[in-house]
Amino acid sequence: MAISPEKYGEKYNEHLLEQYKLYVEMADRISGRRQTANSFFLSINTAIVALVSYVGLCTGKEANFYWIISCAGMVLCFLWYRLIRSYKDLNSAKFKVIHEMEANLPFAPYDVEWDKAGRGEDKKLYLPFTHIEINVPWVFFAIHALVFLWGIGMLPWIAGSIKMVLNK
Repeated sequence: MAISPEKYGEKYNEHLLEQYKLYVEMADRISGRRQTANSFFLSINTAIVALVSYVGLCTGKEANFYWIISCAGMVLCFLWYRLIRSYKDLNSAKFKVIHEMEANLPFAPYDVEWDKAGRGEDKKLYLPFTHIEINVPWVFFAIHALVFLWGIGMLPWIAGSIKMVLNK
């Protein structure tokens, strides 16, 4: 995969450092794109929930299109979840490459940082952002699912069934 310094030539170290800097910058850009995607999906889902609430409050009656909007919201939430997983996997792969590159450098800051963070195994030292971030789409999915059930008239039936079971 990699060419040895002897085969590469005298500019090996210089080029390795330049590649390393470029690769670290690209990893940072992936994180930026991930944050932009999260902001987009958060905004869209917040707007959907606000729209449904606003229409419900202003009209004072149930709208028959709620189930359509909530279906769209659930699809968006699933896509959001998959995108987060994809970015997580891509970032993990990028940092494995960075660690490999650092093995040829005099100091390996990302590897040392990962070591200081307990390599992601000690939640007291480091709780990966993804562990929190990945739950947000599911919170909105649950909201959209409740609106869906309400929109098709099932929410009162489910609530009544739960109440009946609890009273027994």
